[in-house]
Amino acid sequence: MQGNAEARSLLIIEDDPGLQSQMRWCFDGSTQVTVAEDREEAMAALRRCEPQVVTLDLGLPPDPGGASEGFRLLEDILGLAPATKVIVVTGREDRENAVRAVGMGAADFYQKPLDSDILNFVVNRAFRLHELERENERLAVGHNGARLKGIIASSPQMIATCRTIEKIAPADVTTLITGETGTGKEVLARALHDLSPRLNKPFAAINCAAIPENLLESELFGHEKGAFTGASQTKQGKVEMAHGGTLFLDEIGDMPLSLQVKMLRFLQERVIERVGGVRSIPVDVRVVAATHQDLETLIRNQQFREDLYYRLSEITVPVPPLRAREGDAVLIAQSLLREFAGQMNRTTLTFSEDALHAIRAYHWPGNVREMINKVKRATIMAEGKRITAADLELDAADDSVGSALNLRQVREDAERRAITQALLCADYNMAQAARLLGVTRPTLYNLTDKYSIATSVAQGVQ
Repeated sequence: MQGNAEARSLLIIEDDPGLQSQMRWCFDGSTQVTVAEDREEAMAALRRCEPQVVTLDLGLPPDPGGASEGFRLLEDILGLAPATKVIVVTGREDRENAVRAVGMGAADFYQKPLDSDILNFVVNRAFRLHELERENERLAVGHNGARLKGIIASSPQMIATCRTIEKIAPADVTTLITGETGTGKEVLARALHDLSPRLNKPFAAINCAAIPENLLESELFGHEKGAFTGASQTKQGKVEMAHGGTLFLDEIGDMPLSLQVKMLRFLQERVIERVGGVRSIPVDVRVVAATHQDLETLIRNQQFREDLYYRLSEITVPVPPLRAREGDAVLIAQSLLREFAGQMNRTTLTFSEDALHAIRAYHWPGNVREMINKVKRATIMAEGKRITAADLELDAADDSVGSALNLRQVREDAERRAITQALLCADYNMAQAARLLGVTRPTLYNLTDKYSIATSVAQGVQ
């Protein structure tokens, strides 16, 4: 965390004065340490100090011999500050409560008796996870890295796609974006426009599959007054409206062959004629097209012109489906939940462990569009503070219980996510990623080998 403008702030929630002192002295002056001994003090400190990391002893008054008060406080902390990393402190034999706490959303656990080196390691790892998640959020909203508004991604596959968009945005080349329905092709087209010199000019979009064939030509190229019944006045088409800016042709594979000829002429000569008109109108636009179809197959079946395909695909950008984006499903689902929960004044909502497992396991045939629908519905329908797999209308995978109870798997999953995010933040610079993670470079190479994590964007998209 050193080098970040945000100071390290740790909240220790412990009712034993002796342990309070011992834990406080485990940390040097670079960490601001606040101590609370009960639920009321803890919530006040959470609001006042906004710590990135909290250590929480589950045995708090009025139930110091149990864990009921600790679990209630864990729920409150995650509801008020869901980004905070909570490390639960349990007894040596208290495996069941540790597992339950991790399932509720705790980042990690620590078992008594106190060992300063181990406690430091666990807390520092939590600080690093918090920092990496904040950095990933900044990447997602466009302040760094991909800088693409509306794209949430941590997977090498999608980051590679975003980097391609960034590289080609300044170049005024015709671009074809391919990918399954619901993968966000229009979002990427808008990103191309927003990162280009045409940013302050119009962005005009038309869905070639959504408009009847007899109206599509007029929508694209406009019409003159009296060109056909009902044409009571001259109308500009989408191509003219985009003059100086970007024209987005969604589902270009559904464009009728008769119109493909006219689109090809426009791409070659950059002039149009309105329906019913005789005057050639020059238009300066950048063309971005998208399709979920295999255009080469359509060409073989004589349903799409080969010459038009080559005009449209000066640069082709494939968008991976959600199921191929490692780790992105949960990241996107959590972002959507924050958005919808905020809109519906249900900010304490979180995903249950079975919901998170179901999100990871599901195939997502409808991609991000399907996820938006499911998370929005679940936000409305969920009872209590936890969204379950049933609320998402997903089947809980058979091994969800086993995964939740396997502490080694929980830690390995967290380690894998941290390594992946560190590599992305460091733009695959291994030395920089190792510094972010607080390990040596040889150790990082060993870990990437252990988890089969790509160490370059090129590897990630092979």
